Amino acid sequence: MDLGIAGRVAIVTGGASGIGAATVRLLAQEGVRVAVWDLTAQETVGAELIQSVDVTSLTAVAAAWQHTEEHLGSVDILVHAAAIGSGHFGFPYTRVPVSAWDRVLQVNILGMVHLAHVAGPAMQSRGQGAMVFLASVAGQIGSQTDPPYSASKAANINFAQCIAKDLAASGVRVNSVCPGMVKTPLNESVWKSWHDQQPAEKRRSYEDWAADKIHQVIPLRRWQQPDDIAAMIVFLCSARAGEVTGQTINVDGGCVMHS
Repeated sequence: MDLGIAGRVAIVTGGASGIGAATVRLLAQEGVRVAVWDLTAQETVGAELIQSVDVTSLTAVAAAWQHTEEHLGSVDILVHAAAIGSGHFGFPYTRVPVSAWDRVLQVNILGMVHLAHVAGPAMQSRGQGAMVFLASVAGQIGSQTDPPYSASKAANINFAQCIAKDLAASGVRVNSVCPGMVKTPLNESVWKSWHDQQPAEKRRSYEDWAADKIHQVIPLRRWQQPDDIAAMIVFLCSARAGEVTGQTINVDGGCVMHS
């Protein structure tokens, strides 16, 4: 299937690892010229341009956007996958110190705001573009595992809908993708924190414990993989999804179902 995006230019934030890196590879396979923005700025398969960018700085985001367009051309696609967890474990939320919220909100919410304020007007002025923001099923179900992360992802979903409504008349589409249980470094760090809370007499290996949890909470009874999420992201960026905007798409093995 021709997705109709060959030759376009994309930015993928958080593109050096996990879902972001998988998205870079799939976009490149479709003939897209991809710039990776990531604090680590490490080599990424499929990337033509790699920059170290701190999304919590509006100035840094604006400068990186200009640099990308100077080297690759006008940006048609933005995939925002950069995010962090708090590093703390909830159940209840009072176990997470208030001080742990600040950095999560800076990266996960204000980072998105900064990107939207730079990408939105640029795409609007050209009358085309697609943005996909990586959210999470945690933002839909009030996950207690990491309350700051969960709350920030709910904000991502809501703000993406606001952007979609504002930019639709200009031909710019905006959607959110919510992964379920994906084997990424971020997810593993959160789940290991959960695992480590188990009483000593019930403690098992992390792998066995996590496998049982997947069977309990995922109807398809398997982990999702980064490529599963990337495939949906790339589709939403494509001409094949030309009538899709303002949507929140779950790729979660059936974890969260909507009527």
